[in-house]
Amino acid sequence: MSEQPKLERKISLLQATAINMTDMVGIGPFVVLSVVAETMQGPWFLYAWIAGAVLSFIDGMVWSQLGATYPLAGGSYNFLREGYGPRLGKLMSFLFVWQTMIQAPLVIASAAIGFAQYSGYLIPLNEWQGKCISGSLVVAIVLLLYRKTEAIGKISVLLWVGVLVTMAWIIGGGVLHGRFLEPLKHINEGLTIDHAFAAALGFASVKTVYSYLGYYNVCLLGGEIINPQKNIPRSMFISIAGIAVLYLAMNISVASVLPFDQIRQSRFVVSEFIQSLAGSAAARIATGLILWVAFASVFSATLGYSRIPYAAASDGAFFSVFAKLHPTKHFPHVSLLFLGAVAFVFSLLFKLRDVIDAILAMRILVQFIGQGIGLLLLVKRKGRQHFAWRMPLYPLPVLLAIGIWGYIFFSTGQKMMLGGLIVILLGLAAYLIKAKRNREWPWG
Repeated sequence: MSEQPKLERKISLLQATAINMTDMVGIGPFVVLSVVAETMQGPWFLYAWIAGAVLSFIDGMVWSQLGATYPLAGGSYNFLREGYGPRLGKLMSFLFVWQTMIQAPLVIASAAIGFAQYSGYLIPLNEWQGKCISGSLVVAIVLLLYRKTEAIGKISVLLWVGVLVTMAWIIGGGVLHGRFLEPLKHINEGLTIDHAFAAALGFASVKTVYSYLGYYNVCLLGGEIINPQKNIPRSMFISIAGIAVLYLAMNISVASVLPFDQIRQSRFVVSEFIQSLAGSAAARIATGLILWVAFASVFSATLGYSRIPYAAASDGAFFSVFAKLHPTKHFPHVSLLFLGAVAFVFSLLFKLRDVIDAILAMRILVQFIGQGIGLLLLVKRKGRQHFAWRMPLYPLPVLLAIGIWGYIFFSTGQKMMLGGLIVILLGLAAYLIKAKRNREWPWG
């Protein structure tokens, strides 16, 4: 009898870091840079990017401790199941997969929509032309991912090189301009630390945190990472540190050349930045590279999320069809095709700003806050010696992460908070129906 196909550990530290960083950059920093500046209303908008880096680093400790100990496909699905124990863990992991089936296509669609929006700098597009571009991008990504894991790792490194080249050009432009450090000299000019600043920082951080999302992508691919106990934490912290430096340097570079009013009003701020330095031809090339980065981000995000329904289905906690692996290429093709199809529909329906807020509001309570609480419960039950990697200063990083995520959730606004709660309630109802049918907890 032939052996069942299974995931293979073929992704190296370099490839994992490349996948993480391409997922993190994406179109986010290019399309939200102006939104953050407009929200903060002053040169201190750089603090919102610092806040995103701080949260990512602190929360990365939570992911590292869990990811190194449970290096399996699906990431948070496994972490929530282990953290909350055999009964409540079933509910929490189900809720995570439930929301993933909605928010993962939203993440993929947001990058595709951003890609189409930024394409408008090269070719003016009407609404339907933009939707055709975003939908076509999702289809192209699914086709590119329909192959073996080791081939995907090599493609990720190639896309990552494009990301680094793009960021190096943007940052180098500001450095060569000769006024690179000027924005830092004025970062506190006119700044008053009060309730208004705290509120603005919260609203702006929703957008910057969105741009950092993806530092944990390596955990979703845990079953395919070589030497995961070491490479999962390393990959995350290298990614966060590298992206934080790149984001801050890019923002400082742009602010050293363009006046603040132009930054906060521009739809294509980075392209206009390059145009002011090197002319329209160079700006068009830079825009092409930004679109390369956006494409790389959709590729990386779709790759990671396709493993979550597979992990849950393999565990018997989700529809069994999602547990199928391709018979020769050994990747979860049903999960990939389903998420790609939903993302295609979302890319035709939504606008970018609404999608960004919805992504965070939908994920924070179960995935980020819920995961932090689950880690506290798990340490209490099994002790710190149980973990393959242990965070310093425990439990302070966990408590800080939970508190900051709570503030970010509040900053998404009442409409988005309500939407996130409704998704959870619908998931709870679906779980209770499924549990009653299968005679599982709390019915059996």
